[in-house]
Amino acid sequence: MRLAGKSKEEQAEALVRHMAIFNTTPHVVTAITGISAAMEKEASENPDFDRSIINNVKVGLMGPFAGIGDSLFQGTFRIIASGIGISLAQQGSIMGPILFLVIFNAIHLVVRYVLTSLGYRSGASLLDGARASSTLQMISKGATIVGLTVIGGMSASMVSFSTPLAVTLGETTFAIQDHIDQIFPSLLPLLYVLAMFGCLKKGMSSTAILLITIAVALLGVWTGLLA
Repeated sequence: MRLAGKSKEEQAEALVRHMAIFNTTPHVVTAITGISAAMEKEASENPDFDRSIINNVKVGLMGPFAGIGDSLFQGTFRIIASGIGISLAQQGSIMGPILFLVIFNAIHLVVRYVLTSLGYRSGASLLDGARASSTLQMISKGATIVGLTVIGGMSASMVSFSTPLAVTLGETTFAIQDHIDQIFPSLLPLLYVLAMFGCLKKGMSSTAILLITIAVALLGVWTGLLA
């Protein structure tokens, strides 16, 4: 809060800003929070600073950092630490689970600490060099594009929305979902995501949207409209 400004209004805006949806691998998140802290400091010192850039950069970086963090920590370090711990545990050694926790946590805690300082210094250097140019606007635009691409990919891969309805003409049965997928794959998930986005734009809370989604799923399955 010290970097968010001195007035209560500025601090309240910062709290709202950092309550926006943000999700990345926790082991590397400190790099992004370090950069955002440097940007918050710049925003508190420069009244002309565009504060929307802060969230744009965070959203733009969360996808790439999640890929790096998952590959290194979940896909590499965790497997190595698990292999060492399991081999000792199979021999009846209490050091198995202890070594697993020590090896994995020692690596990720050091990385988190280093990335905090590195992210803050990188963010400050970037702002110093870009203060008199349009670099920040370019970064903001690029981060927005990357963020929207990540959200689009997540929507297509994580939102499951299909219908089992079929139409019978004579002796031939046409599955509606199969024909939709041939014309426009993932059309129904896209329409539902856009509908939920419209609800957010109208001021509906995320909790209400979640309850609506649960109700739609239950009613859809009960009536046979949704798979």
